[in-house]
Amino acid sequence: MTIRVAIRHKTIYKFDRPVSLSPHVFRLRPAVHSRTPIKAYALRIEPKNHFINWQQDPFGNILARVVFPDKCQKLSVEVEVIADMTVINPFDFFVEDYAENYPFKYDTLTLKELQPYLELLENGPLLMQWVKEFDISKRNINDFLVDINRAVFAAISYNIRMEVGIQSCEETLKIRSGSCRDSAWLLVQILRHLGLAARFVSGYLVQLTSDVKSLDGPSGPEHDFTDLHAWTEVYIPGAGWIGLDPTSGLLAGEGHIPLACTPDPASAAPVTGGTDKCEVEFEFSNTVERLHEDPRVTKPYTDEQWYHIDALGQYVDKQLIEGDVRLTMGGEPTFVSVDDMEGDEWNTHADGANKRERAQQLTIRLRDVFAKGAMLHYGQGKWYPGEPLPRWQYGIFWRKDGTPVWRNPALLADINKDYGHSVKQAQKFIHQISQRLGVHSRYIVTAFEDNFYYLWQEGTIPENIDPLKSNLKDSIERKTLTKLLDTGLDQPAGFTLPIKWNWSEQCWKSGPWDFRRGAMFLIPGNSPMGMRLPLASLPWIAPDKRETQEPQSLFEDLPELGDYYGEVTRRYSHIEAKINEHPEIIEQEPGDDVAVEVEVPHTALCVEAREGRLYIFMPPLTLLEHYLELVAAIEATAENLAMPIVMEGYEPPRDYRIERLMVTPDPGVIEVNIHPSKTWQELVEKTTILYEQAHQARLGTEKFMQDGRHTGTGGGNHITMGAETPTDSPLLRRPDLLRSLVTYWQHHPGLSYLFSGMFIGPTSQAPRVDEGRDEKLYELEIAFQQMPEGEVPAPWLVDRLLRHLLTDITGNTHRSEFCIDKLYSPDSSTGRLGILELRAFEMPPHARMSLVQTLLLRSLIAWFWREPYKHDLVRWGTELHDRFMLPHYVREDMKQVTKDLQRAGYGFELEWLEPFFEFRFPRYGNTLIDGVDMELRFAIEPWHVLGEEVSSTGTARYVDSSVERIQVSVTGCLRHCIPLSRRIRHWFSI
Repeated sequence: MTIRVAIRHKTIYKFDRPVSLSPHVFRLRPAVHSRTPIKAYALRIEPKNHFINWQQDPFGNILARVVFPDKCQKLSVEVEVIADMTVINPFDFFVEDYAENYPFKYDTLTLKELQPYLELLENGPLLMQWVKEFDISKRNINDFLVDINRAVFAAISYNIRMEVGIQSCEETLKIRSGSCRDSAWLLVQILRHLGLAARFVSGYLVQLTSDVKSLDGPSGPEHDFTDLHAWTEVYIPGAGWIGLDPTSGLLAGEGHIPLACTPDPASAAPVTGGTDKCEVEFEFSNTVERLHEDPRVTKPYTDEQWYHIDALGQYVDKQLIEGDVRLTMGGEPTFVSVDDMEGDEWNTHADGANKRERAQQLTIRLRDVFAKGAMLHYGQGKWYPGEPLPRWQYGIFWRKDGTPVWRNPALLADINKDYGHSVKQAQKFIHQISQRLGVHSRYIVTAFEDNFYYLWQEGTIPENIDPLKSNLKDSIERKTLTKLLDTGLDQPAGFTLPIKWNWSEQCWKSGPWDFRRGAMFLIPGNSPMGMRLPLASLPWIAPDKRETQEPQSLFEDLPELGDYYGEVTRRYSHIEAKINEHPEIIEQEPGDDVAVEVEVPHTALCVEAREGRLYIFMPPLTLLEHYLELVAAIEATAENLAMPIVMEGYEPPRDYRIERLMVTPDPGVIEVNIHPSKTWQELVEKTTILYEQAHQARLGTEKFMQDGRHTGTGGGNHITMGAETPTDSPLLRRPDLLRSLVTYWQHHPGLSYLFSGMFIGPTSQAPRVDEGRDEKLYELEIAFQQMPEGEVPAPWLVDRLLRHLLTDITGNTHRSEFCIDKLYSPDSSTGRLGILELRAFEMPPHARMSLVQTLLLRSLIAWFWREPYKHDLVRWGTELHDRFMLPHYVREDMKQVTKDLQRAGYGFELEWLEPFFEFRFPRYGNTLIDGVDMELRFAIEPWHVLGEEVSSTGTARYVDSSVERIQVSVTGCLRHCIPLSRRIRHWFSI
């Protein structure tokens, strides 16, 4: 990914009279060892009547010696350099064994050749003192070079100095400031005093404005910039001359283009020569212009391209509205830390301290941007085999009608802050909650940890281990025991209020929880107490008398939500007035009342203090109205007691009147379940905001493999498609839409492989319908024949026909390229959301790349809604992986896809997919020999599963990743042969 620039340097001398010019020497041509590729060079000198002779000085620098036979009144020198600003790794060099560590000594021959660059020209007291104080202890040569370069950078501040010449090292160290040439010369002398050959470099410095602003410091210039600059080069055996720029404290990179490298600064002057005595007016300019920019992950599209992309997005919106499609689209983008890409939590593990911290910051940011008046919920996520605890899940919930779910964000506690809350505050809180819910406080149950269990566990600890001391290497159970023993097993763990909704009286009701042991002892563990309630110990109820917890059907028309804060306030004000009517009277519970059988609720609200914070565990509820009223009571209590709390437990029931945004962990990444968008403009705004807020939370969308290859997060960017309500889902109303999508995807493998991650094939997380059982295509065609055209009043039809066909080779419906788990599942109402999930999308590194993926899908849906795509499926056979693993065939396939869309009236351009080709199939390099251009590109190599092993930490799948596939593309080859060695012949694809 290259930016080609034109550097234009112009210098003009205007004389007050005609003067004779002595022969001039111009050192303005890039040096041969420039690591920045120079594509073109031009030097224009006026007066035009001159003679030029290109030479090399004793140090190998290219210089132009120019003779002017006539007098003139103006001397103009113009230089134009065309360069490719391809990123350079300044540490990409080898070092001889004897020079791997500093200090070292050059061998005899090298020392002789480097004599001019070891000459000590200054030895003042300040310089010698600086050299003496610098740490010269043994260390890796790379570390030494970085340290000494940064030490000079820290010691000398930069200033612009227009005076001719170079300051002495003494003067620079005395005033502790200087221009770039002063710092460069100081570093040259320091290196020579330390026994290293060094030279002075004059050249161009090009600094391009960054696409992404830095989070930690200066982001570079606001505009593209170039100027003459000076730096230092040091000679390291094996590596050669290495550039050090003490003005910035960095090693020289692609922006440093050397012109002259000499032992003394006087030999590196860009222009030398003389004139007759006269008055001179001096003008100069340095400019840089971008001529061409390859698509790159930080700027995949030009402004003009994005204008056309956005225009197509709006046109597709118009088509979807006219067709009454009612489409909404969401996604599940994934992010990784920008600070710790090598940590286990950002590669293999699902959980980690840094991951929780990043997720918390991202959650707060997204709430502030997307959801004013939202409730934060810290609940339990998925629990996979082999993981000791369920994963966490941070949720943001807000009402679509704009009414706040939670009015005061200050009453939602920071999960990383200790507020000093204890059992005392928990008890006070739950007593007031009971009053606001209108239930009697006598039903509050105090919860204790099971002292018998933990005393038994303490007895199993070896005699030489102190049970009150925790070790970082201890198991979760040992740490829990240590904490409980330190606190005391006789202390309450928290408080529980059994509650349920009284449907007959439309209010909350409670009941007694009685236990055989006389008190409630929690099930041992370290999960929230709401997950450890001993519900099995409650009085037994016959199954036919138990109240069913059936969730509300999302296919029903639901009424508007009410004002639940007002209801809670009204109820509590009535109770408060009754209590305060006669404060001198203390009511006593009647002791001779006739016993009445009370129904025992099996759901409860729990309040406990953990790590100085108050946690409220929400019970499972079936109606959103009840949940919101309970939340209103909790906030009113928190406000009255001035106690910030943390909401946990069960999340609000599924309901289309409320929005949800979830931040969850996955192995190696943080996943964000973004709320769906109805229009293209909404998609653009939400996706852009999400990427930016993740960036501000120090989360990125890319990382690098061990060999330096640029990859995505390793997680997915699954795209979901549905509607605002399941009833409106276009996939349920029109089964032929899903048939069209599956068929078209099967016809164009490029759609599966261009946007996917590294791991593809039948055992991947999202296999194609034709990657697995061969007979599946025949069964799929039979299912497609049963699908009617147009809208049908049978939302279950798609699921019944395709549930056992859109699966992976094990029959798992979730692990499929087209996942219909949440379309119309017969298992539960949460699976009947009318949502189709496309899983074969890797996380793209830029928000606009993600939006182009979405636009491609929206264009196909608009097309297929108008003209269903009904054709026989293709039997690709082994051709599927033999051809479409290579970027050439993927490109040809995507070229056909874009042509199909254009014929259908959607102007989707192939060039919009160039960033994906560059990211998915990076170019290793190319060479041009005798008119034959040979290019090497990365190609896809499926990682086939070799076996599966079940261990105590989960299931491990071993894959074969020992080979890589490379595409060799040859242009202009007539009768040439490309020799391949015996070792690599078997894995090259041409």
